[in-house]
Amino acid sequence: MPMVERDREIRKRRNRNAKVQALKARLVVERDTKVRARLLGRLKKIAPNAQVPEK
Repeated sequence: MPMVERDREIRKRRNRNAKVQALKARLVVERDTKVRARLLGRLKKIAPNAQVPEK
């Protein structure tokens, strides 16, 4: 069965949420400031209003 627009929207949203959760999990354990800055940049690009976890 072909994917309709609504299914694509749902898949896109779920994929974005999974990426945000993965980036937040990496930010919690990451200590290197350069890597943290790169991860924060990716997180802000994907979800600008997402809460940033502390170290």
